Order: sequence, then structure tokens, then C-alpha cells
Amino acid sequence: MQKKQPFVPVHGWLVLDKPLGLTSTQALGRARRLLGGKKAGHGGTLDPLATGILPLAFGEATKLIPYIMDGEKEYEFTVRWGEARATDDAEGEVSATSPNRPTEAQITAALPHFTGLIQQKPPSFSAIKVDGERAYDLARAGEVVDLASREVHIRAFALLEMPDADHARFRVSSGKGMYVRSLARDLARFLGTEGYVSALRRTKVGPFTLENAVSMEKLEALSLESAASTALLPLNSALGPIPVLNLTPSEAQSLNSGQTVVIRPQHGDLYDHPLIFAQHQGVPVALIEPKAGEFRVLRGFHF
Repeated sequence: MQKKQPFVPVHGWLVLDKPLGLTSTQALGRARRLLGGKKAGHGGTLDPLATGILPLAFGEATKLIPYIMDGEKEYEFTVRWGEARATDDAEGEVSATSPNRPTEAQITAALPHFTGLIQQKPPSFSAIKVDGERAYDLARAGEVVDLASREVHIRAFALLEMPDADHARFRVSSGKGMYVRSLARDLARFLGTEGYVSALRRTKVGPFTLENAVSMEKLEALSLESAASTALLPLNSALGPIPVLNLTPSEAQSLNSGQTVVIRPQHGDLYDHPLIFAQHQGVPVALIEPKAGEFRVLRGFHF
């Protein structure tokens, strides 16, 4: 009888290049089976028809998901002019048509109107909750879903190419809460036509880019060699270029118990950093902040 292998805790980030057709939850489930982690979550949902960066957190990395959610995101997407869809992407049924097709000059002139702080109404088919129910569940049940507009920040918006009169490719970078499907819909209407997202690829989430990403096929191949965990990035990779503080044993013990640590003179340069990653002998201890002469725990890690 083959001896059962002991469970090995998995901690870190997997930057998955999500394939077409999978929901974010399905992609997480498949990666979780390959890695063997018990505790896992994803940072920023991607629709089934979207591909690209899906950060997956395992073990103690799940405590840092909010920091990824707040990070900048970048997308490349294609708008199909002349049709509106119920879902604002290719999955939904046609809800309106228009014979109008915008020119390159008209599109370029319109982009500044969708840059900076703008008001945006999320799609009816979205994960936003309405009276405790997901909007997409209500929409699929035939209910009329009218979500309130919200302020979102578009940092950059550029036209990449127009392969034909019916399509245009764009790149956009934004803060949290922005829906590409809504952006495409609103841009089309501003241009006097209809439109929906026919292709979408996320190329960046916070510090994670396609250069960090691993395909599902690559992860499966690593799993066959019992090496899937080699695809994981360390916890602090999600936080970008923040300083690392190496703790003494007594300081690590204090932070592990939720206590504060006095800032020593040699660490005075850390006062200007709102976030600091504290570790002891290479093992993460806590995400901390300097306040009133002390380091205080924001998120503690337990290994």
C-alpha cells in the first residue's frame, strides 16, 4: 500500500495567465488542485471570455489580497461597433444595432472624455450585490437591474489599431472598480453608435505583469514533475517596491503576538514609508506601519 504523502502548506502568489472559457473561481480551483493548497483566493475577477493576469493567493498570501485589489490594472481589448449586447460582451444576446461606424479621428478625439476621474455605470451582468443578490443572478432571472453610477479613475486610454471598420483595439489602465465592458459601451454611445467588448486580455494587476505569469498548461506540466510550487512568488511580491525590515528574534516575537516594536535610530529612514514588510531570517512576520515612534502590525503572518 502506497504511503500517503504528508500535507505541505503552500504560501505565496501564483500569477496565472487565465485561459479563455474559465471563470476565475474555476481557474482558482484547478490551480489549487495542482498546487495542493488548502487556503486560496484570487485578486480581481476575470470574466470567462477574458484572458490574462489572474493573481492567485495561497496560504498566508490571502491576507494581502486587498492590496492587489487596490492596485493599478491594465487591459487590452477589442470593441465591436454597431451592436450592443445584453452583457456588454460577446456572451450576451444582441439588444440594439446601429449602422454608424466611428472613424479613427473621431475615436481619438473621444478618448480624453474617458480619461481621468469619470462616472461609470457597472454592467447589469456583474458581481455587484443588490439587496444581497449578485446583479448577474438577477439579470439572468429576467429582472431589470439598474446599478448606480460610480466614480472610477482611468489613468490612460489609447487606441492601438483599427483592423477593419467594425473593430478597434484599445489599451487602458485604471484604478479599482472600473469595468472595461462599461467603458466600451459608453464610448460607443458617445460616438453615436453601439458597441461591446469582443475580446479582452488583462496585462497587469499591481506589480504583476505577463512576464510573471504562468499558463495553466505550464502549471499542469510542473505538477506532473511535483514541481508546481516552483511557480509561486513570495508574499511581498504583491506589494511592489516596499522596504523590508529584518527583525531580531525578540522583535519578531513581539510582532507575532500583536505588540508594537520601538523604532530604533538606525531605522529612522522608514518613517516615510506607509507600508513595511517585516521578516525574521527570511520568514515573513508581518506587514507593519510606523506610527508615533513604533512599528505597528497591519497584517500578521503565521508559518
